[in-house]
Amino acid sequence: MNFGIILSSLFAAIWLVLLLNATAPMSELLWMNALVQAVLFTSVACIPFLRTGRMSYVDIAWPFGVALIGVQILLFGEADPVRRMIAGGIYLFIGLRMGIGALLVGKSTGVIFKTEFPRYQYRRMLLEKHDSSHARLHMLLEIIAQGMANASVLALPGFIIAVYGTGPVTGIEIAGLIIWAVAYLLETIADAQKMLFLSKNQEGVCNIGLWRYSRHPNYFSEWMVWTGLVVGASSSWWQAASQESLPVWILSGVGALLASVMLYITLVYLTGVKPAEYYSARKRAGYTDYQKSTNRFFPWFPNKDPVGSPEALRR
Repeated sequence: MNFGIILSSLFAAIWLVLLLNATAPMSELLWMNALVQAVLFTSVACIPFLRTGRMSYVDIAWPFGVALIGVQILLFGEADPVRRMIAGGIYLFIGLRMGIGALLVGKSTGVIFKTEFPRYQYRRMLLEKHDSSHARLHMLLEIIAQGMANASVLALPGFIIAVYGTGPVTGIEIAGLIIWAVAYLLETIADAQKMLFLSKNQEGVCNIGLWRYSRHPNYFSEWMVWTGLVVGASSSWWQAASQESLPVWILSGVGALLASVMLYITLVYLTGVKPAEYYSARKRAGYTDYQKSTNRFFPWFPNKDPVGSPEALRR
């Protein structure tokens, strides 16, 4: 399945309908952001990929594209200043944290600039298995799809807040901010716990702290970061009903919700969980037992007698 074509077409359709039918400044923000993301992804991800064959450059383009969404929210939004500062600040924080982190990893290890991230090696392997003669084209289309996501659905929660958010702060906005903050804290804790574990046991299976309850608490927390944004934007989206036509209002809400859906699909099925588990199961003794005892994505209590364990077989 060519996810690049499917996702790019979906994101482009949402962007185009809103661009042509939404009132200003939403349409203006969508147009400006599309130009910004097109320049960024072309220069930072697409051209380097065509020259080197490495998809990893998208790990620079994508987060800095998110940060630039935050800049546009701060400079060109028309909501009250507090909402703009919070929404724009969140996008800046997410983007700069991940973008600077990618640059530091690239500088220290050579990945991105000299070698490919394993997750993109895995993606190439699957695409070549599916269609070896067009794998390179599929990879380019998936890079473009991430750029289109930045231009449309990933920007919509912030743009909705920046354009329509007025009046007293609501409980649901506070709830969204709390979800975002807690999710970011959990992601930071999960990363720190794994680094601590690997510093003492490079070959082992990290099952301490949050990793006891989910095999990928970092990815789950990243998804919740964006879900918190969507929740926080829902109050402003409700206010948009009085300013936009019914089709535009519905589509903008669906588009914002797709920010959470897209991150879930990407993190679980494309470049997150699947490649991580593919390599872990081959490199780390005991990982298959860990898979049987611990939930893949959503945290839950570990199964003490996983299916296939000696305890379960004796029953």
